[in-house]
Amino acid sequence: MATIRSFSSRSDQPVTLTPTVFLNAVNQTLEYAYSSVTIVGEVASFKVNQGKWVFFDIKDEESSVPCFMTLWSLRQPIEDGMKVMVRGVPKMTKWGKFSFTVTAVQPVGEGSLKKAYEMLKRKLTAEGLFDSAKKRPLPEDLTRLGVISSTAAAGYADFIKIINARWGGMKVSVAHTQVQGLDAPEQIIRALRYFNERADVQVIAILRGGGSADDLACFNDEMLVREIAASRIPVITGIGHEVDESLADLAADVRASTPSNAAEMLTRDRKEELGRLTRTMNRAEQVLLQAVERAKRENREKLVGISRSLLAEQVEPALRRNRQTIERVAQALLTRYIEPMIHSNNSKMQQMLQKIQGECHKMETEVASKMRVLEALNPEKVLKQGYAILSGKISPGCVVKITTSQQEIEAKVQKIKERN
Repeated sequence: MATIRSFSSRSDQPVTLTPTVFLNAVNQTLEYAYSSVTIVGEVASFKVNQGKWVFFDIKDEESSVPCFMTLWSLRQPIEDGMKVMVRGVPKMTKWGKFSFTVTAVQPVGEGSLKKAYEMLKRKLTAEGLFDSAKKRPLPEDLTRLGVISSTAAAGYADFIKIINARWGGMKVSVAHTQVQGLDAPEQIIRALRYFNERADVQVIAILRGGGSADDLACFNDEMLVREIAASRIPVITGIGHEVDESLADLAADVRASTPSNAAEMLTRDRKEELGRLTRTMNRAEQVLLQAVERAKRENREKLVGISRSLLAEQVEPALRRNRQTIERVAQALLTRYIEPMIHSNNSKMQQMLQKIQGECHKMETEVASKMRVLEALNPEKVLKQGYAILSGKISPGCVVKITTSQQEIEAKVQKIKERN
């Protein structure tokens, strides 16, 4: 482009230019004076040529501006009658016609936004971009989070506050972007690509607090929606309020109603987790104590069973055997000594009889003494006398077992006092 150093109709000398130089001078002047212009108006005469070029007029009640843009730059569908905001630069074509070269366009107003939303939603739904089968769950062990938001926004501040209050210790990487306006979609796209290329976060959260339909319109940008759906890292959105739904929400793996709700979905509640852990530990302690007490009862029952078994199998047969032995000895003495003496009727019979009686009495005394000892060792006899067996840990607060002749009693130790 030629550079025109001086161009003024008030010059003393008339300026003679070729059409090309003139148009270049005009475009240079326009570029200098209007490097970027935003116009709001109604779309008219919309058409697409050769599947690449978009032409339309943007007008109000009195005037109309012809617009031109490439099809790939049209990231939200528009049609005649819709109110839009376009940004671009004014330019003279080489045919000498004025044109406004559009770099970004966005519908404005509730009616136009809704129409554009429905048109793009139908298109992307038909492509399967919002299929639920493609949605991925959030990881349970989340420790590395990527956040795309405006760090100056209240929604972002609420999100970080709740994240730290609920769990803490999470590494949060933040990409600061605009979250409304014509520049927002491209900035969010670059942030998404940044996190996906680095691959050092487990989830990407896109956050934006409440606002008007115009404020949230950037989240219906087709290129942004496609970028969210194509993300290799799961994406959660927390955009606007509960009633707000954007195409970015539909493309995300998980949709939260607000930034605060997104923080709750991404983290566990510290108080709830501590309470759950405490309850688990208490249950484990109770199970352990019950197992110990059950083992103690089983061991006590085994000892009592062994005592009873010894008494039945060894002590009582021993007593019976001693009685039988005494009877056999007495019978043998009677047969061998006493009866012959009685028959002989001599003087030694009385002496021998007295001696035998003394031996028998001695043996009976010894057997009776042993029987008393064995009976004294019988736990059941001790219990029948009114005594009880106390078993368990003797400590305040502990439960002990008291066994009587007819009952098994569990009691709690309240106080222990040493005897003098």
